[in-house]
Amino acid sequence: MRLSRPTVRSRLVAKLTVLACVASGAAATAAVTAAPASAACTDIDVVVARGTGEPGTLGWIVGDPVYAALKNKIAFKSFMGYPVNYPADLSIGSASKGNTDLVNHIKSQAASCPNQKFVLVGYSQGANVVDNSIGVSSDGALVGGPITATIPASAEPRVAAVLLFGNPIRAIGRKVTGAYAGRTLDTCATGDPICGNGIDITAHLSYGNDAAQAAAFAAGKL
Repeated sequence: MRLSRPTVRSRLVAKLTVLACVASGAAATAAVTAAPASAACTDIDVVVARGTGEPGTLGWIVGDPVYAALKNKIAFKSFMGYPVNYPADLSIGSASKGNTDLVNHIKSQAASCPNQKFVLVGYSQGANVVDNSIGVSSDGALVGGPITATIPASAEPRVAAVLLFGNPIRAIGRKVTGAYAGRTLDTCATGDPICGNGIDITAHLSYGNDAAQAAAFAAGKL
């Protein structure tokens, strides 16, 4: 019997959740101080939406290594890291809850810290969260959802870079367009079934290898 595409994707998501937890145990991590919503001002706020079931302060597979790479690349700036507060699970509305929290955090920080710039990082379901927040709907994508809020136009110029990994909207033919397109690095590994048409689920767990490249891209925008 040939499985339908939705059935295949459902099984991929379930497998991804398990593999993410297993892979994280062996992942190299760096010390990250997670900032509360009302944190003191820094030069750069790295706002990270982790992937489905991904542990770690900002996410062991992507968030933590990308944060460490950014601090290493831009040593003369002060940083804070904010882990988007959302379930990051397979429940209905998970990505939309992350969308709301991310936008609320940007609004709060933008009002409190007029000189602060933002780097948005999203991995897997977290990429859906970031997509929604910059006005690109993830509804209909794997572990996606409708837009609940978008970053205000007044704060948009302060988003220096958007770093996306394993972005599920790519699998349904969408991409980041508009004001954020030139500031976005949207990485999809060869063989990744979540953002492309591949069959190698381990490719979806490989994005820590792209941390230095992502940091270099963001540094060029800051």
